[in-house]
Amino acid sequence: MLNRWLWLSALIIVLDQASKLWITGHFAYGESLVVLGIFNLVLAHNTGAAFSFLSDAGGMQRWLFSAIAIVVSAWIVWLLRRHSAQTLFALALSLILGGALGNLIDRIAYGYVVDFLSFHWNEHYFPAFNIADSAITCGAFLMILDSFTGKVK
Repeated sequence: MLNRWLWLSALIIVLDQASKLWITGHFAYGESLVVLGIFNLVLAHNTGAAFSFLSDAGGMQRWLFSAIAIVVSAWIVWLLRRHSAQTLFALALSLILGGALGNLIDRIAYGYVVDFLSFHWNEHYFPAFNIADSAITCGAFLMILDSFTGKVK
């Protein structure tokens, strides 16, 4: 059963990297395209973590966040081995793993994470994000939801 969860993580990585390759091939840094009144495609580079946390830390954050992603990914694989039969929990872990590795690839290859999905309301913009970030967020939500099921892990 572990393999199906790892395949899901691999699918997230492929979708994330393919979308980032497309956006970097079609947009210049900072270029934006209005898709809907509340949604733009924009090529952004995030050298920090979520919401650009530590983005101005002088470069050390690249390796710090890469190391964290590697350690967390190994821990998630270990958890998946032990809990692969618990569908909701394993789904959550798989999404988080795929997202973490998708962003890790960017950090190692470029020194930043490629973001391109931008939502806004009038002049209030939510920080740009990508498919990996979405997978991590969905995985975290599912993990919280799973915590309310009352199952003992």
